[in-house]
Amino acid sequence: MIPFLNLKEINAQYKSELKEACARVIDSGWYIMGSELTSFEQEFAEYCGAKHCIGVANGLDALTLTLRAWKEMNILQDGDEVIVQANTYIASILAITENNLKPVLIEPDSKTYNLSVAGIEKALTSKTKVILPVHLYGQISPMLEINKFAKEHNLLVLEDCAQAHGATINGVKAGSWGDAAGFSFYPGKNLGALGDAGAITTSDDELAQTLRALRNYGSHKKYENLYKGVNSRLDEIQAAMLRVKLNYLPQETEIRQHIAKRYCNEIDNKLLDLPQWEGGDDHVFHLFVVRVRDREHFTQYLTENGIQTVIHYPIPPHKQKSYIEFNETSLPLTEEIHREVVSLPIDPTLTDDDVSSIISKINGYSDAEVN
Repeated sequence: MIPFLNLKEINAQYKSELKEACARVIDSGWYIMGSELTSFEQEFAEYCGAKHCIGVANGLDALTLTLRAWKEMNILQDGDEVIVQANTYIASILAITENNLKPVLIEPDSKTYNLSVAGIEKALTSKTKVILPVHLYGQISPMLEINKFAKEHNLLVLEDCAQAHGATINGVKAGSWGDAAGFSFYPGKNLGALGDAGAITTSDDELAQTLRALRNYGSHKKYENLYKGVNSRLDEIQAAMLRVKLNYLPQETEIRQHIAKRYCNEIDNKLLDLPQWEGGDDHVFHLFVVRVRDREHFTQYLTENGIQTVIHYPIPPHKQKSYIEFNETSLPLTEEIHREVVSLPIDPTLTDDDVSSIISKINGYSDAEVN
């Protein structure tokens, strides 16, 4: 079976360095908020082109705490609206509702599945305060246009970069376009820790200072608490792991893009809709997502032929039981996307023979192939 993502093999490439990093932390005797975190924050901020990086426990906290910080800074108030594409992972929505803000779910661009300015413009109201573009599957949103619109309407921009580490437009990386950005380092991400981890990037000094307090019980100084904060700190072990893996992110991205180019150029099956990509660095292919109308048959066919796939995501947020208040909302494009998407293997440890086999099997697929 060709796996969808072989994390064991990915991390085995850097096994000795990861062990050395872990031993360095153990030997230091300092396990929370130490030199590994400080160094990673500096290195990742520089990588993204942002002034600050604030390490937190996970990607959801990165988004939640940023919105919370803007409330503490009296920039946002309960009930303010946040525009976000409806076809995102539920974490993007949870961060909004956790802060008593209102998610305004809009249909994505039909080709990229990301936000479009045309969609944002239709959803704009006097209550709109934030645009939350999710760089879905690893493809950065049209940030030049989004930032221009945000500036014209005095809106904040919070990038959801959970899937887009290193994606660029005109050499400017995801994580440095918005007023702030949230990253996940969940193990399966392009830059993955060996456990839960996340970070916020920003060039806003006041926001960074507020976030550093919020993640640490609301404390800016030991035993003094400015806010009713939380415990959401990126620990030393994970920071050390991430420092190792950040060095290899560019080469892993190149491998992912190489596989994606082969898929785009060599998959020739009219039953599939392939990603719209012109071959640039705007897409780092956290996922290679195709659409197929008879998804159940297609995934069954690939499983029978030794190819593992994953569905990201089978149920859109507005149809989840947790968001019953949105269950009657009609978002036909989003619902169609969630019925049809299938993620193909794009593991950077795949061999050329693996990729050739996947392409060959897909090109041989027809509805009649599955009983």
